[in-house]
Amino acid sequence: MLNYGRSVAGRKLRAMSFHERAGMLKALGLKLMEQKEDFYAESLRTGATRPDGWVDIEGGIGTMLTFASKGRRELPNTRVLTEGPVEVLSRDNTFSAQHILSPLQGVAVHINAYNFPIWGMLEKIAPTLLAGVPCIVKPASQTAYLTELMVRRIIATGILPEGALQLVSGSVGDMLSHVCEQDVVTFTGSATTGRMLKTLPAIVNNSVRFNMEADSLNASILGTDAVAGTPEFDLFVKEVAREMTSKAGQKCTAIRRVSRRVARSTRLSRLWASVWARPPWACRATRRRAWARWPPSISVTRFAPASRICRPMPRSSRATPTMRA
Repeated sequence: MLNYGRSVAGRKLRAMSFHERAGMLKALGLKLMEQKEDFYAESLRTGATRPDGWVDIEGGIGTMLTFASKGRRELPNTRVLTEGPVEVLSRDNTFSAQHILSPLQGVAVHINAYNFPIWGMLEKIAPTLLAGVPCIVKPASQTAYLTELMVRRIIATGILPEGALQLVSGSVGDMLSHVCEQDVVTFTGSATTGRMLKTLPAIVNNSVRFNMEADSLNASILGTDAVAGTPEFDLFVKEVAREMTSKAGQKCTAIRRVSRRVARSTRLSRLWASVWARPPWACRATRRRAWARWPPSISVTRFAPASRICRPMPRSSRATPTMRA
């Protein structure tokens, strides 16, 4: 797969200009948007609700269209980029230099997480293809069937050059033992798995570019002057509730910890309890599929007065699963 991408698709992509590749992404994004209902139907099988699917499906396609737009507006209609001005290296200007950025002559291997089987792929392959580099996508096995449907539809459009996008469903075997200095490996998932991949001999010995998006722990802190009735208080409640319900909290940007003063605990607890009492799902069928994920756990810290020590409240006995690929 690596050799096929390098020898077949890479040459075709590098022969195109940035504007041509941007136009290719735009045409592909528009075609995929026409088929979005098919992706929504398959997304339900992953346990995702319609709003969950919107973030993944239309959010992912929208990201691709954004890269296409930026490619047309912000990049020149050339096959290479110049970086900075011409540097004069001699007094009489007989010796000068110009930095040029050109596409890598390898393949980008994208290893993705389970929670965004479409968006996670499209956000990576869009800039990769825009740069003129073919892609190999390895989705998480739990939701790989949704990624496979998207890849199958992409290939069916005939818009991408042959071999520009390849899919691995399941184990990659020893593929990462054969990457070279012209290749790229990206990983989204747990920090433990990411560190293991980053230290593979071929990646270290060949100085392979490796990008990792791993575990995150995001907090939302309610300031002392944000009392009930203020826009900040209302926004705090709204965003925490949304982050606990969207994708059942399984997002890298989800709020995992909430901090506020003890005096406001009762009111906030009542507000969030009203959200938990009626999960915002569209239909009973979807609710039954997703009920096993409800409610998502969230760690809450109470702010005591300055004279007292802040103490963390215990986590729910049902821990939020770590995102893995």
